[in-house]
Amino acid sequence: MVGEKLDPRKEFGKAVTELAELNSDIVILSADSGGSSGFGEFAKEHPERYFEFGIMEQGVMGIASGLATTGKIPVFCAIAPFVTVRPYEMFRNDLGYMKQNAKIVGRNSGLTYSDLGATHHSLEDYAIMRMIPGVVVLAPQDPVEIRYAVKAMLEHDGPVYMRIGNAAQPVLFEEKPFIIGKGTVLKEGEDITIISTGSITAEVLKAAVLLEEQGCNPHIIGMPTVCPIDEEIIVEAANRTGKIVTVEEHYLQGGLGTMVAEVCAAKSPVPVKMLGVPKVYAASGPYDELMALYGLDAKGIADAVLKA
Repeated sequence: MVGEKLDPRKEFGKAVTELAELNSDIVILSADSGGSSGFGEFAKEHPERYFEFGIMEQGVMGIASGLATTGKIPVFCAIAPFVTVRPYEMFRNDLGYMKQNAKIVGRNSGLTYSDLGATHHSLEDYAIMRMIPGVVVLAPQDPVEIRYAVKAMLEHDGPVYMRIGNAAQPVLFEEKPFIIGKGTVLKEGEDITIISTGSITAEVLKAAVLLEEQGCNPHIIGMPTVCPIDEEIIVEAANRTGKIVTVEEHYLQGGLGTMVAEVCAAKSPVPVKMLGVPKVYAASGPYDELMALYGLDAKGIADAVLKA
């Protein structure tokens, strides 16, 4: 039901578990994180397909590669920086270079582990994951999209990195298939284009209401695939409104905004204003307060769009 709030980790774990009932090649890998990733039920029902390794994410990447070589489809989910930054070399070489059919999921992404500070924030994952050739980067925007993105991820042949959040998220969309590499127009408008990805899209839709109250009619695009990015929808929007604002729970450099700017520079040059976190070790504190601090709540987004 649109508007209902659901735990993204539970929805993710449930989706993988349901699909694993239909495909015995799906196996779950854990680095002391399976329960928090929504796999408690899977571990009880399929102990022979659930592997706990303890806190050794670098090693788990190599094991995932080995299992993929045998025809298995390994799914490894843990806190986002612990599956991207910590084992980056192993991701790059064992999974990317070897083109292994492994699925890596970073939960508690962005600033959602707000109180644990910079070591647990994940603000560079889009940037570094998209630099590995052949790796698909997904950032579904609500619990429904998470479920369908899981299906698309498991059906895709090759390495995938998916980012999901932590706190309960509102359902934004009706159920529909997830197509890797495709964005969606969430609202038609003429004045300016806003492109967002991941759970922050909920704040963008709130910001759209504030903008309309002030006479601004934004064109809004949801981009749940960060890489490969949907160039066609970006060019269409650039031609339509002549200016773009990108919004992401990520550093300003290297992520969605950079990719949109690259597309525009090559195919439809227009001004691109990027909203995100400046390249600093982000502050700690309540999540909502951090988002407001960096201008990523609905009011901050609306104010920035008006200035743009």
